[in-house]
Amino acid sequence: MDELVNRTLQRLPYDEDGRWSNATSVLPTLGTFAEVRDDSDFPDETSRFSRPLLTFAAVTTITIMVTGIFGNLLTIVALLRCPKVRNVAAAFIISLCIADCLFCIIVLPFNAMRFIQGTWMHGETLCTLITFMQYGSVGVSLLCITMISINRYIMIAHYSIYPKVYKTSWIMVMIIACWLFSYGFQLPTLFGVWGKFGYNHQLGTCSILPDDEGRSSKTAMFIIAFIIPCIIIVICYSRIFCVVHKSDKRMKNHSKSQCNIPNNLRSAVDPASPLSAGSSSSANNNSISYTASSSAVKVAGTRSAADARDAKARRNEWRITKMVLAIFLSFVFCYLPITISKIVDKNVSYPVLHIIGYIMLYLSACMNPIIYVIMNKQYRQAYKTVIFCKPSRLLGFGGSSVGEMERHRVQLQPQSYHGVPSFNSRTRVAPIQPTTPRFAAPTTFSRHSR
Repeated sequence: MDELVNRTLQRLPYDEDGRWSNATSVLPTLGTFAEVRDDSDFPDETSRFSRPLLTFAAVTTITIMVTGIFGNLLTIVALLRCPKVRNVAAAFIISLCIADCLFCIIVLPFNAMRFIQGTWMHGETLCTLITFMQYGSVGVSLLCITMISINRYIMIAHYSIYPKVYKTSWIMVMIIACWLFSYGFQLPTLFGVWGKFGYNHQLGTCSILPDDEGRSSKTAMFIIAFIIPCIIIVICYSRIFCVVHKSDKRMKNHSKSQCNIPNNLRSAVDPASPLSAGSSSSANNNSISYTASSSAVKVAGTRSAADARDAKARRNEWRITKMVLAIFLSFVFCYLPITISKIVDKNVSYPVLHIIGYIMLYLSACMNPIIYVIMNKQYRQAYKTVIFCKPSRLLGFGGSSVGEMERHRVQLQPQSYHGVPSFNSRTRVAPIQPTTPRFAAPTTFSRHSR
């Protein structure tokens, strides 16, 4: 207070003898004193941002907040209730939705009030805590996307180690590690050891500020928590597309080789064909022809059903992989504007750029449920199950859910298209060979016994 009085007294008009020149000249100065007193901590943003622009930002922020809370909560409930969408990726997606939901519930209401009131009016403590929660939830979101990308890569390119790595206990460890690292990395800044959280008067928002010694964690956080995860995600998806491209090429070559074989010779050429084995059995023993043919048809039907389930599982996993890639691209798209605007326009010469950057930053919290609806049919069905209150099993991510689905996927993985692996070129599994049926004397079906 004394500092403000001294600053005000220095502005008073004195004459040559050290006296005030006139009383009327003091009145504007008193008005300046009131303005300095009000704006000393958190200056009014209307001096740089127009009122219509702030109103638009406030309405958009509230809309994003409501949409994000509803969409993320709906996704969490749907993934927990519907077994069809419950897999390893779903566990990380639930963690991602929780982080986005916390962002919408805790961070966005205060930012909306900042736009409505034209400045931050909730004190230094809340400014520190809200900034801590904002950076923490953003870090958790990006780390969860990174974990899902690594999961997709291991499942497609290194499936032999997939069941060993993604057990229920390890999944929980990975998710907890994402949260601990994201918030733990900010503890030095929270306690003022490595930068500090506070109100940035120049940008008009709560952010990370340099500490008394001029240190700030912004650069390290940008490299460790943003650049490195993005590089990991890009590498994973580059390897995924290479593996898928090689697999498609191998499938096409196999299809061409099959087309070059005459139809009447395919069953004889293919050693794995159960029908050829059945025919040879009927030729060797006429008395068991009916039983051998029936057994061959059953083997062929079982194999075709397994191939169909295998193809369906691969298509579903590939849809999830593309969906996660879309989530990552939307994340980068939403965070680039605010990053570019803070680097290019440090003096806030173009306020519209900063408002658009803030809105795009907030938009990332409600984009993921929209992507789920657009890109995945099973997620749409899960949402309908929750919205229309259809009955469904409520299971956790224990052995009865994830473990069961992974065991089922292991059974489907080895063979497709008569010995050609689906994604993993290192997998070598022998084709299914029909076994010679064993017949007991009383149950032999033949023309003579009839």
